Amino acid sequence: MKREISASLPYAPALEEHSLPEIAGMLEEVGTRLSVESLNWPEEFPYRPLTVVSAAHSGKHIFLDFFVRCNYLRAENYTPNSPVSEDSCVEFFVSAPGNPDAYWSFCFNCIGTTRAKWRDGATSRFLTPEELSQVKVYPSVGTRPFQEVEGSFIWSVTVAIPIELLGISYKGEAIELKANFNKCASSTSQPHYLSWSPIDSAHPDFHRPDCFALLTLE
Repeated sequence: MKREISASLPYAPALEEHSLPEIAGMLEEVGTRLSVESLNWPEEFPYRPLTVVSAAHSGKHIFLDFFVRCNYLRAENYTPNSPVSEDSCVEFFVSAPGNPDAYWSFCFNCIGTTRAKWRDGATSRFLTPEELSQVKVYPSVGTRPFQEVEGSFIWSVTVAIPIELLGISYKGEAIELKANFNKCASSTSQPHYLSWSPIDSAHPDFHRPDCFALLTLE
C-alpha cells in the first residue's frame, strides 16, 4: 500500500537577505526537514544513503538544502544539462499548478552541475541558459569535477529556485503544488534510486507525476 505523504514549506522572507552558504545553515532551523528514504526497488537497488532535504520559501524563491551521507562520491559531469544522474545526485521534481501532467525536473550533482527540464506529457525541453542562470546552487564540496572516490562522505547542495520560473506568483496565500525529492547515482559502484514520495513502478522511474505528493507553500 502506498504511504500517503505531504509537507508544507514555511514562509521565511528573511532568507532573501542572506547568501546561499548562510542559508544552508539556516534552513535546518527555519525550514521543513524531509527524509528521502523510500527504497522503491529494494531487490535491484538495496543501497540507501542517508538523504534529507530542508526546505522553505521566501515568496520569491524556493530554498532547498540537500544533505547526504554516502560511501562513494562521483562528479564527472560539469556542463549544464549534462547527465548528472550518473553522478552523486539529488533532484527536485515539481508539477505546474492546475496541470498534473506538466512538471519541472531539477537535478544537481554534488559539485552543483544542474540539469533542468520542462515536461508536459510526451513533450519536453531543457531550460534555456537564461532560465538556468536564475537557479542558484551552492555545493559544499566545490565545483571541480572528479572521478569516483570511495570512503565515507558527507556533502550538501543548497539551491534557490525562483518561484516566478515555475509560473507561480505568491500573494501571501498558500499555494498547493505536487512534487517529489529524489536521490540517485546510476553510474557509481553503489547505484541507488531513492525518493521522498514512494513511486509505484516496476523499475526506477522518477518521472511519475502521478506519484508526486502534496507540497504546500505556506
